[in-house]
Amino acid sequence: MDRANRIIILGVFVADTAYRADRAPRMGETILGRSFALGPGGKGSNQAVAAARLGAEVGFITRLGDDAFAEIAERTWTAAGVRPLVTRDADSYTGAAYIFIDEGSGDNAIIICPGAAARIVPADIDARRAEIEAAAVFVTQLEQPLAAAARGLLVARGAGVTTILNPAPGQPLADEILALCDYVTPNETEAETLTGVPVGDIGGARAAAAALVARGAGAAVITLGAKGALYHGRDRTELVPAISAGPVVETTGAGDAFNGGFATGLARGMDPVEAMRFGCAVAAISVTRPGTAPSMPDLPEVETLLARG
Repeated sequence: MDRANRIIILGVFVADTAYRADRAPRMGETILGRSFALGPGGKGSNQAVAAARLGAEVGFITRLGDDAFAEIAERTWTAAGVRPLVTRDADSYTGAAYIFIDEGSGDNAIIICPGAAARIVPADIDARRAEIEAAAVFVTQLEQPLAAAARGLLVARGAGVTTILNPAPGQPLADEILALCDYVTPNETEAETLTGVPVGDIGGARAAAAALVARGAGAAVITLGAKGALYHGRDRTELVPAISAGPVVETTGAGDAFNGGFATGLARGMDPVEAMRFGCAVAAISVTRPGTAPSMPDLPEVETLLARG
């Protein structure tokens, strides 16, 4: 079976409602914003779009409602080349997210309501077992129920598929879950949530990564924003510097861009650190643009950036 370049992603689609303002309102306060945008989001969906735009063959497992937001999802995936592996749930609604974006810094704060995707169960994974087993890489996050994510990791691991857990939103995880992960890819906050180790600098990141590997993960990849990303495996530790592609406009989709790029690199047969550099380039381009899924670059853009050295 030729699995090369095939990726299956389990996750959530949400319609992003993005509000830009000079600051966040205090409780009970109303302020005027700078702009509003409605667009596609959800970590899993964003990662699927990122990988597909980079040329990977991507299938996305999720649940949607039967509503206008579901139509946004379908249009987004069609445009990017993502193959939807979707259950429609007329008894719920397609997920939505509130995103506040600081006009000055581009930093963000998010509230997510997964809707129908909160009803994803292990049986949904079993129904897509053949697709998972035929992939090179399986990716999941934690916006859908943990039981479904764990089932996906177990099915993939049993078939020899490379497994990536992006543990977002951060939550404590049992060692049994980490042991199913070839790679776990938290950011600084999520790494601290998982390990209890403060990640305020490279030393803290290295200690948190070592703790994750000691608990069973094959390797930890901790994303560090402007400091880049740290790889720590059982026989290798390496810091991959961040890449600049221009002025930062919005950081909302950066982590998803990185994870989609990292998964694509692995599916193409790259060494994990090389795949991290590839993911850093994808993220670097994404933050120069507004939005989440719409900010994801295509393969020629990434290759051009990497060629600059």
